[in-house]
Amino acid sequence: MSSPLPPLSTWARNVSPSPTLAVDAKAKALQAAGESVCSFAAGEPDFDTPDHIKEGAIAALRGGKTKYVATPGIEPLRQAIADNYSASLGLKVAPSQVIVSPGGKFSCYLAIMAVCSPGDEVVIPAPYWVSYPEMVKLAGAVPKFILADDSTGFRLTPAQLESVITPKTRLVILNSPSNPTGAVYSRAELEALVAVAQRHNLYILSDEIYEHLLYDGAEHVGPASFGPDAVSRTIIVSGFSKTYSMTGWRLGTTVAPAPIAKAMAELQSQMSSNATTFAQFGALAALKEKDETQAALQAMVAAFDRRRKALHAGLNAIPGIRCLLAQGAFYLFPNISSFGLSSQEFCARLLDEEKVAAVPGSAFGAEGYLRLSYATSDAIIAEGVKRLGAFCGRLKQ
Repeated sequence: MSSPLPPLSTWARNVSPSPTLAVDAKAKALQAAGESVCSFAAGEPDFDTPDHIKEGAIAALRGGKTKYVATPGIEPLRQAIADNYSASLGLKVAPSQVIVSPGGKFSCYLAIMAVCSPGDEVVIPAPYWVSYPEMVKLAGAVPKFILADDSTGFRLTPAQLESVITPKTRLVILNSPSNPTGAVYSRAELEALVAVAQRHNLYILSDEIYEHLLYDGAEHVGPASFGPDAVSRTIIVSGFSKTYSMTGWRLGTTVAPAPIAKAMAELQSQMSSNATTFAQFGALAALKEKDETQAALQAMVAAFDRRRKALHAGLNAIPGIRCLLAQGAFYLFPNISSFGLSSQEFCARLLDEEKVAAVPGSAFGAEGYLRLSYATSDAIIAEGVKRLGAFCGRLKQ
């Protein structure tokens, strides 16, 4: 008789699966079974990748661009990314500071791995993207949460940041525009947070994946824009998934101080070699063929803006729900605390009774809220709000 096998690793036993992907998978399973589901779960644009980007990848395939390339990415793409950041930051960014990775998620994880050791603490403002805490734990570091709820517009204050910093704090993660709330930090708000990080000698991971999805004249400002010292401690993560509707292409980008970029490249060389070669040529087309890219982006943002306003109005017309109007990304984060249910139970019953898929706020570290993505059709938004209203009406009876 054989003895029991050894247990799985600590990492495998303690990591949590992505709740957003789980809800999306359940909604798709119901749809495949013939159910009429209004899904607000997916965090991806519902538009096709623009044709000129696809053609860039197709040409690369036909040209034999199917082999390994340099770990940090193909040189023309890194140069184009560096040029874009040099222009936006007003500073010289070298291609050697740019890392192209298999997805923005992997870019974030590499950044955390590059600067955090076991026992280091990482400040994560809540509501947060669901993967940040798990990445921190996989690096052996310790997530420290601080809630910035709808009373502050879901934006962390300097006093809140100060309150959780200890001698072990190594990194603070900032995400503007935000997933899950759509909140956007003003220049003054962000500058005050950067000043706290400077005072305590912290690194900043600035997740700017939604930087081009902005509404009502909102301005994207990154922490690295506040001078040389801010640049020296800021790791900028972005990518092609959201702006260019390229989620399945798996292309994330990082712009970091030279020592951190070098460390990330070395980590990536052992973990994934390089991002998919021919996909990088599609990304290069997105940056080089600017007129076509800008036209596609403007059309997408206009649709998102229309849907944002419709969903916001519909949610606030439902008694018991209150919802702030997002300034960026493609999410709303309504407060449903008045119904007396946990967000998990609320979402489970909503999907079971009305076939409306939403992600509970608890997944983002903020109980009493839901995340609804308006990266879906106008018809689904209209029908989904109708069903949500009916569900909430029954809860209030």
